[in-house]
Amino acid sequence: VYCYKIIQVKVVDCSTEDSRLSRCLNTFDLVALGVGSTLGAGVYVLAGAVARENAGPAIVLSFLIAALASVMAGLCYAEFGARVPRTGSAYLYSYVTVGELWAFITGWNLILSYIIGTSSVARAWSATFDELIGKHIENFCKLHMRIKAPGVLAEYPDMFAVLIILILTALLAFGVKESAMVNKVFTCINVLVLMFVVVSGLIKGTLKNWNLDPKEILNHTYFKNLGVGGFMPFGFSGVLSGAATCFYAFVGFDCIATTGEEVKNPQRAMPIGIVASLLICFVAYFGVSAALTMMMPYYMLEKNSPLPGAFKYVGWEGATYAVAVGSLCALSTSLLGSMFPMPRVIWAMAEDGLLFKFLASINEKSKTPIIATVTSGIVAALMAFLFDLKDLVDLMSIGTLLAYTLVAACVLVLRYQPEQPSVNVQYQRASCQEETEAESINESSAGFLPGSQDLCTLSNLLFPKNEEPSYLSGLTVNICTSVLGVLVCVFSVVAVQGGFQIWALGVLATLAVACLIITMLIWRQPESKTKLSFKVPLLPFLPILSMFINVYLMMQLDRGTWMRFAIWMAIGKSINISAGRYDQKFISRYFSKVYRFHGT
Repeated sequence: VYCYKIIQVKVVDCSTEDSRLSRCLNTFDLVALGVGSTLGAGVYVLAGAVARENAGPAIVLSFLIAALASVMAGLCYAEFGARVPRTGSAYLYSYVTVGELWAFITGWNLILSYIIGTSSVARAWSATFDELIGKHIENFCKLHMRIKAPGVLAEYPDMFAVLIILILTALLAFGVKESAMVNKVFTCINVLVLMFVVVSGLIKGTLKNWNLDPKEILNHTYFKNLGVGGFMPFGFSGVLSGAATCFYAFVGFDCIATTGEEVKNPQRAMPIGIVASLLICFVAYFGVSAALTMMMPYYMLEKNSPLPGAFKYVGWEGATYAVAVGSLCALSTSLLGSMFPMPRVIWAMAEDGLLFKFLASINEKSKTPIIATVTSGIVAALMAFLFDLKDLVDLMSIGTLLAYTLVAACVLVLRYQPEQPSVNVQYQRASCQEETEAESINESSAGFLPGSQDLCTLSNLLFPKNEEPSYLSGLTVNICTSVLGVLVCVFSVVAVQGGFQIWALGVLATLAVACLIITMLIWRQPESKTKLSFKVPLLPFLPILSMFINVYLMMQLDRGTWMRFAIWMAIGKSINISAGRYDQKFISRYFSKVYRFHGT
């Protein structure tokens, strides 16, 4: 019974007419939400750190590579937005494709990512504002409210961060339309400030800073790691290293996928919103990093606040106030982007019985998940109030990258299935009488293997005669995707741990050949002709490449992060059990039923 439960998928009604939430968002709202969530404070900080330590002026190439990798994940989300226009993001997409177990793992880790993201951005907002007013808040709290618990709790409780979170929680509970309006205002201000930065770089910058001669700067002995000068002072390896860091700058667009039941035309608006927001963010990151490295030499950039330093360098000190306003607006939209999807994922999981049912309550007036919104806001506020989040930030990466990987795999699976995703696998309850049970099993077996002994040959797998997907082709892709997932994990572990050792290179070459063979086998299968408003191009290569990138980045995380991940999953499972999903009454009821799985 438990095995059946963990592979049981959710049946979804893909019509857009019925929704318990308020359908009031349009395409522009989604683009603003995606841009606001993605184009956060990183654009004001990340460019300086990566240019100085990793890529130099070639940071523009790092952002280009990172954008291409992010677009792969974004396209997979866009297809699911067209397929399943419902609330839940990667949690729901996993549930309708690979079953309840992976759905719970995905949803539970998305919740963690949003909580940590909300708390860390709130503390950053507080610190940035405090910096502008002369650090009066920090000095007061250190003097009167210091916490003596290094390594676990923060140095002092951040009251201002708590206030920010509670205000935005109230805004989100009040209504999604009002929240979207506030987000659009802050996002527009942020984009205008970034446009000012790009134009300033074109006016005050010079291309000489993209081709520096190391001999001219070696007398600056207080600078280290200058590189070899030129456009790529740290070589192409530095560009790739910078791209791995820049990849996380594009995280956030997935919040659009949680708005499926609050968008007027989700099948059209969600794909456009995801792709357009990623494109706008890439142009912004590319333009700001280019302007920054043109205004002053890359090795002189400040790690934490490169833009104010660059404007001081070119003699425009007054522009630092515009940068300060832009950074606060960026932090505000990033904070709203972390808080907006969190209660919606919680609500979707509670609706399905994976979390406590009271979290699925909807306010009749505002049409928002009120209990989930308030609960998530209180938890995030508590985290921001007490904890030092530096050691927990990497956990955000696990949740995000896991979601990206599963969505890519789910797109790969569904495109080769003969049925719609909403009816991919269903179960029907029958009576528990022995005769009916035996009869159901026989019918199920007959439905699963219609002449498969004759059809399952290597020739039919490589050169299928069907133009439409069949049960055999769908099963082939399911098995190949599962095997490919394991190989990708092994490949990434060996690549990270083995480096350029001879044994590692041999293993990697063998694994690469095996992955290529499986990819070609998937490619030979007939695709579904189901009409969608958007489909991922270059199947199966693009989703598989996205899986490689995401898993490789996951395997680069340290051992402590994975241990904290295991602890979080144990907590989640205990909550899941407490919610009554697997209580004795539930198990007994399902032991008295017979599952009948229909072949796809």
